[in-house]
Formats: sequence, structure tokens, C-alpha cells
Amino acid sequence: MNKVFKSFKIVYSSRTKIIFLGGKKMDKNNLPAHIAIIMDGNRRWAKAQGKPASFGHKEGAKTLENIVRYANKIGIKYITVYAFSTENWKRTTEEVTALMTLFQSYLDYYAKKADSENIRVKIIGSREGLSEKMKESIENCMERTKNNTGVTFSIALNYGGREELVHAIKEIAKNVKEDKLEIENINEETINSNLYTNYAPDPDLLIRTSGEIRLSNFLPWQLVYSEFVFVDKNWPDFKEEDLNLAIEEYQKRTRKFGAN
Repeated sequence: MNKVFKSFKIVYSSRTKIIFLGGKKMDKNNLPAHIAIIMDGNRRWAKAQGKPASFGHKEGAKTLENIVRYANKIGIKYITVYAFSTENWKRTTEEVTALMTLFQSYLDYYAKKADSENIRVKIIGSREGLSEKMKESIENCMERTKNNTGVTFSIALNYGGREELVHAIKEIAKNVKEDKLEIENINEETINSNLYTNYAPDPDLLIRTSGEIRLSNFLPWQLVYSEFVFVDKNWPDFKEEDLNLAIEEYQKRTRKFGAN
């Protein structure tokens, strides 16, 4: 069943380290270290307003900037978002072109913005199929923000979970072939260290908007013990209050990791 949330008034107190939500409390000392987000519903949101898909993606980018800034403010250490999947190339040429133009402009603009807000940006996914200008924008953004100490904001661009696993397997096989690794020594940590997300812990919480209830090839290895919250709201309408409520739902759950 979908988790359908209503917005509440937020009062934030840095002294008490508690966020108050309509009379309820969210413990700032029990925040998820890593939040993953599938930002779904940009196109549906735009269609409902009689606008082209590109308009929805632009508004979604604004929402993303607000959410990352807020996540940084309250102390989230890592946030990873699904921006463009390897399957999204199947969309119309017009939409893909518009998306790529938006992504490149966003990265060029956001590099300066993130740097001023102490946000570290990482771009994960395959570089195959991306333009040289896009690759340059990616490297410039990551290089400019690499020493920042706030939230690590990862954008999954041209990302597919299965492709990531294939990439990791190839890297491991290469090391075995070059006698840098013994087959007997391959373990979970070996795989973790060869994933695109090898710099971050597994997500504690996954949020997906628009009411859809599936992973869509997003972080299949990393999400095995994550808590899932599905929000019946399109991404451009997702607010700080909704992030608070998703975290509050996370804090209600008991994580046993397979134990009794």
C-alpha cells in the first residue's frame, strides 16, 4: 500500500536537535545516514498542467536543489538520486535531447552553487553514450566540490543497477586475470569496492515519489536492507515536509538485518 503523506508545519530547533512536525517529533540524532530517492512523476506533473515534459523536468530540478539543500541543513550525510536510467534512452529523441541539455546546464550552474553550500557532488553511472561536453561538465562539477564536507550528493546519470554489477564483475575479473586478486578472496567487500557507490554506505532509506512501487533497476545491490517509503505525490510537488515525514516513518521501523 502506498504511503500517502500530508504536509505539516515545520519548526526546526538546532538547540534541541529535534524537528517538530504538527505535534510529532523526529529525532535528529537518529537520521538515516544515506537516503536514496527515485524522483518519479515529472512528466505526469507537467501533463496534468498541460505543459511539455521538459517543463516538468525543469521544475523537478528546482525541487531537487531545495531537497538537497535541506538534507544538508539537517545533517544527512549522503543523498543519491535517480536522474536518468540506461533505459531512459528509449524515450523520444526530443525528450532525451532536452534532458541532456538540462543536465549539462544544471551541472554547470550547480557546481558553483554546491561549492558555496559545502555540498560534495558525485555523478555515478556509465559515461558511455554521453557527449564530450557532458563528460567535461561532470568532471568539472565533481572536481570543484570534491573537498566539501557537507552532504555527499550523488546523481545517478545514465545509470542501471544491472549495468553497474556487470561493470563491477568485469573489474574483478580483470584483477583476477592480472593476478592481483585470488578467486578465493572474492567476497561482498570486493564487490562493494568495485561499485559506483564505493565511497558511501548502503542507503538506509529509499523514497520513491508518484505512487509507483518498484525499484526500476536502481541500486539493486545496495538497497537489500534499506527501508522503503513510497509517496503518492509527483516529484515537483515533493517538499521539505515530505522528506521529514519519510524520515519520521523510517524512525518508526525496527531494522533487524535478518536477525530475530
